[in-house]
Amino acid sequence: MVSTVLFFIFAGFAIACGISLVYHRNPLYSAISLVGVFLSLSCIYITLAAPFIAAVQVLIYAGAIMVLVVFVIMLLNLDDDRPRKSLTYLYGIGGGLGLALLANAFFVYYAVSRVPNHEVNTDETVGRTLSIGQSMYTEYLLPVEIVGVMLLMAIIGGVVLARRLSQPQLELVVDEELDIRNEKEEKDDFRVSF
Repeated sequence: MVSTVLFFIFAGFAIACGISLVYHRNPLYSAISLVGVFLSLSCIYITLAAPFIAAVQVLIYAGAIMVLVVFVIMLLNLDDDRPRKSLTYLYGIGGGLGLALLANAFFVYYAVSRVPNHEVNTDETVGRTLSIGQSMYTEYLLPVEIVGVMLLMAIIGGVVLARRLSQPQLELVVDEELDIRNEKEEKDDFRVSF
């Protein structure tokens, strides 16, 4: 009974944060709302007796991923855009898809409520932290290391792409590229001028 009440509290908080995520025009406020969704999901995982997944949810998603998202928002320096009037039909499509998702959620709730409950032995569950750690660093060591190297490459690539050149250096790079392509007449073109 208590776990059901806690589930509905955390699920309601996740839904409220999700609505706030879509509603705000400022991307930074949307990122903070997404952190609220991640935290409420980790609380739901705790009520489901999955503490490792809850900790990973907080550390990886609410911590590392959201820090990267906030850094990208700051690097791009996004300003508040005015809404485009030509895309108003998307509100109707979004509302229809939202109703379909709500109907799907009610169907899943109905289907789960008809399934008989079985007692779970927490000592023998597969998702224990010890068994996950042993599997990660014995059987799945190579994929874990590959993911680590790929994340390192993504960080280096992000730093290289986000590096800002000063204006004369940027003009020099564009002029050299136009020289290589033998397009010298386009150097004074307004589309490539700074």
